[in-house]
Amino acid sequence: MNWQAVFIGMLPEHLLLAGALLLIVVELLSRRPPDGLPLALATLAAAFLAALWLAATGHAGEPFPGQLTVDPAAFAGKAVMLGLAIPVALLARGELEGPRPYLLLLFSLYGACLTLSADSFLTLFIGLELLSLPVYVLVMAGMRGPGSAEAALKYLVLGGTASAMLLMGASLLLGATGTLAIASFAAGLGAGTPLATAGVLLVVAAFFLKGAVVPFHAWAPDAYQGATVPVTAYMAAIVKAGVLLAAVRLFGEAGVPPALVAPIALLPLVSMAWGNLAAIRQSSFRRMIAYSSIAHAGYLFFAFLGAPEGRFEAVAFYVIAYGLMNVLAFAALPAGADDAAADRLESLQGLYSRRPYAAITLGIAMLSLAGLPPFPGFVAKFLIFRNVMEAGYTGIAVAGLLASYLGLYFYLRVLQFAFMGSASGETIPARRLALGASLLCLIPVALLTFFPGWLLERL
Repeated sequence: MNWQAVFIGMLPEHLLLAGALLLIVVELLSRRPPDGLPLALATLAAAFLAALWLAATGHAGEPFPGQLTVDPAAFAGKAVMLGLAIPVALLARGELEGPRPYLLLLFSLYGACLTLSADSFLTLFIGLELLSLPVYVLVMAGMRGPGSAEAALKYLVLGGTASAMLLMGASLLLGATGTLAIASFAAGLGAGTPLATAGVLLVVAAFFLKGAVVPFHAWAPDAYQGATVPVTAYMAAIVKAGVLLAAVRLFGEAGVPPALVAPIALLPLVSMAWGNLAAIRQSSFRRMIAYSSIAHAGYLFFAFLGAPEGRFEAVAFYVIAYGLMNVLAFAALPAGADDAAADRLESLQGLYSRRPYAAITLGIAMLSLAGLPPFPGFVAKFLIFRNVMEAGYTGIAVAGLLASYLGLYFYLRVLQFAFMGSASGETIPARRLALGASLLCLIPVALLTFFPGWLLERL
């Protein structure tokens, strides 16, 4: 074993693990629960910079041949998730107490990073489980109401179902191709045999469930509403990014065969329409974002219909823009002792007259999520639909564009509350460190708005 290749190739993961172990040691040696935020932030920053450096230098290697390999694309994906985790950790101050939530966050990110380097279904499964299991606990950690335990249980059961489907699909692909390498998925796409096709469909269904694509979406609204604000932001931005970037690695350079275009196109299309329509009826902000994420999962999985060479670029840009906007939106939310009341859209009434900066950042997030120019969300959707049209699926792309227009109403409804509603006269306290979290998001948002080509040239 080449220990130098292992150390350098898995440097972001090693830093996350070291930070997690330090948090455990600090808690054991302290008489009272310490504040885990400073150490968690230092760990996340170090891991982010390491991933960014390895991506910029074009490092590639095989720390564990046949199980885990690294390349610039994998490091870029890890940098995206670790960078998004920094403002999420800032939002956690005051919402989640003690070092243990940060410990769970670091372990979940460790799993997310593993999935982006997985070369076999075994490593992919371990990474997805490490990504998901801490989140089940984090959903219940805040315990803001009786719905938290129910949401965590529903998420756990359906997450376990996704794991079972992934394992069954991998076993069928093993029978069809004779290997557990993730390359067997691409081979199964082109095999055309019943066994390989069944394996491919089960693996795709598992990723649809993890990404909350209709009809595998039932866990998302309850989990998003039952969790605290930072945990919801983590699920919406980073868990979604991890699942989609892992799916990109799974598909590799393989295209979607004509026989599988219908199921892979139809469910994301239904997801776009249903997510946008259901979001219109929501009075809870977090539940609205859940249905919005269901619609955005449809847009993201649409990318797999396009040409393989443009797939990573489209998905990576989308998850960066989508993740930044979700974290920015949650950073702008008013705090309140009554979590259920603070979560209602009516709590945003007259936000601009009381906290102009929060209202403006919320407006930027909503307009970008709606896909309106000149914000990054517009470029992200353009890349997705351009790739689909270039692959020859013009009719499917037009249907997706029409479904995307359904989302304009509820995003603009949020702006109506924030900018046009009359103030209630209450003082809305700002969340601790929310200003820093929003600034960490606004800087890259501004760069992506004015210089999107700079990032696209490097993806």
